[in-house]
Order: sequence, then C-alpha cells, then structure tokens
Amino acid sequence: MKAVIQRVKEASVTIEGRVAGSIGQGLMVLLGIETADTQEDLMWLSNKIVNMRIFDDAAGVMNLSVKEIGGNILLISQFTLHASTKKGNRPSYIAAAKHEIAIPMYEAMIQQLNAEMGALIQTGKFGADMQVALINNGPVTIIIDSKNKE
Repeated sequence: MKAVIQRVKEASVTIEGRVAGSIGQGLMVLLGIETADTQEDLMWLSNKIVNMRIFDDAAGVMNLSVKEIGGNILLISQFTLHASTKKGNRPSYIAAAKHEIAIPMYEAMIQQLNAEMGALIQTGKFGADMQVALINNGPVTIIIDSKNKE
C-alpha cells in the first residue's frame, strides 16, 4: 500500500456536485492499493497514519499525532499511486489492485482507521470521479509505502 499523507487545515471531496466528505484540521490521505497488499500492510499503514507525529505541540515542534490533536482523516482511494512510468509516456497501472481486491481492502482500511481514531473518518467513494480540495498546512506532505518501511 502506498499513501500520500497531507497535514491540512481543511479538506473535502466532492462527487457529482455533492460534498461526500469534509474535515477541518487533520490528515488528507490518498491511498493506493496493489495486488500484493495484505492485512499486515493495512495494519502497519493505519498505525503509521494515526500515530505519525506531524502536528505542532505548544512549543511549535511537530510532536503530536492527528489523534492527539482531536483532528480527523479524509481517506481517498487513489490507484494512480501505483503508476509505473518506466516505459514510454503513458503510465501503466498494472500493479494497482483490481476492484475485487482493492474495494475490500479500502473498506477494511476505513474500518481500521475508524477503530484506531475512535471516531468515524471521512471518505470519498471508491472508483468515483472525485474533486478533492484542501489547504495543506505547512506544507507537510509525506509519502509512505508499506513495502518499503523506512
């Protein structure tokens, strides 16, 4: 699994002209699922997302997690995170999981993040044409790959 995590002042996702999810301060997470992803990848990544200390404490040091600040998460499915640009100019998405694998993993990630946050997160809709708006705070943007745990 790959995730692009952005610390935001606010974020929202609109589908067919209707706001499907929105948050104030928190994390906007783009999530890419590949065929080889497992429950272990999901658990590792959800733990990282919820506990990553990228919010300022009273001293102005990034030392607090989204959970500690009482923020929320907006999770958006994003198969293009697994684009391969090795050959030619048209990206290949062969590594991205097909719907029958990706949808259950995406739904499991939502449930896991809900459990770890102790509150319902906000989401887009898997496979929908979505318009995402956000105000990146910092800016702070972090890319995580569960297959490359650095």
